[in-house]
Amino acid sequence: MNTVSTAATPAALPRERFDFSPLALLAGLALLALPLIGSASSWATLTLAGLAMGLIVFIMASGLTLVFGLMDVLNFGHGLFIALGAFMATTVLASLSGLVHSPDLSANLLAVGTACLVGMGVAGAVGLAFERVLVRPVYGLHLKQILITMGGMIVGEELLKMQYGAQLVPITPPEGLRGALLFGDVALERFRLLAMVVGLAVLVGLLWLLNRTKLGLLIRAGVQDREMVESLGYRIRRLFIGTFVAGSGLAGLGGVLWGLYQQGVTPQIGAQLNVLIFIVIIIGGLGSTFGSFVGALLVGLVANYTGFLAPKLALFSNIALMVVVLLWRPEGLYPVARRAG
Repeated sequence: MNTVSTAATPAALPRERFDFSPLALLAGLALLALPLIGSASSWATLTLAGLAMGLIVFIMASGLTLVFGLMDVLNFGHGLFIALGAFMATTVLASLSGLVHSPDLSANLLAVGTACLVGMGVAGAVGLAFERVLVRPVYGLHLKQILITMGGMIVGEELLKMQYGAQLVPITPPEGLRGALLFGDVALERFRLLAMVVGLAVLVGLLWLLNRTKLGLLIRAGVQDREMVESLGYRIRRLFIGTFVAGSGLAGLGGVLWGLYQQGVTPQIGAQLNVLIFIVIIIGGLGSTFGSFVGALLVGLVANYTGFLAPKLALFSNIALMVVVLLWRPEGLYPVARRAG
């Protein structure tokens, strides 16, 4: 007679259920704005613009989320890498004027893609030096991290002023990315559509890397128990340096897109965006990639809706959003202990 010992069979670990409440908040916000705006076409246009803005902000915030969530480093110099990416875009696009002014969309995309790659490369290289010189001596010391990285950003900003001047440097999207696509009375700018595609690609890539690859597993394991991972023969310091460089590169990519989105760049762009990015990662849950994604979309929608309904309140809308979210969930939408990414 065949018998099976149930005691010897390990019980399956229960899978954590995905929390849809923040996504419901996102949908509820959009639906609440519809009767306030009145016109369905205006609401749809504002919503698409807000989502595009949110995805660009997410790209910038994702780099800081990586650095804080995986390395526990409060990098207040993150805005420097955003500014570097934006200024690299002005330089590259100026040198590729033939592609920028070409009526061929593929040539336009090649110009923007080159600007993105150069922006990411320069920001990543400066991030490598930033980590070695400023961040490495203050690992585990949050107050010193804040002070020294903020000082690094101020020095970098002054160097950018020496190179490019303190005034606004105009930057316009290539010919094929100007104007808008019309869906009836609903308009979606071509460049914002591109930004949405890039933002979603960054989200999918990060979630896949962190949750589905050996590299992501090693990085997360190194955060929890560095000595154990190093005893297995892996160099955690190299992984952490790579994480910092990747976060800096993402900031550079976001800077390129933000400069094209705003059609102008100043040396102060990084410092101005630093506050917005920290609001996003606090709303999302410190260290949560998916939380930063949802938080950035909330920020983008609130900024667009408020700018349309009550322009004078637009400057305070993001702070108000953060307060409301933290009153509901003090640890953010997706706390790291039960985050989605």
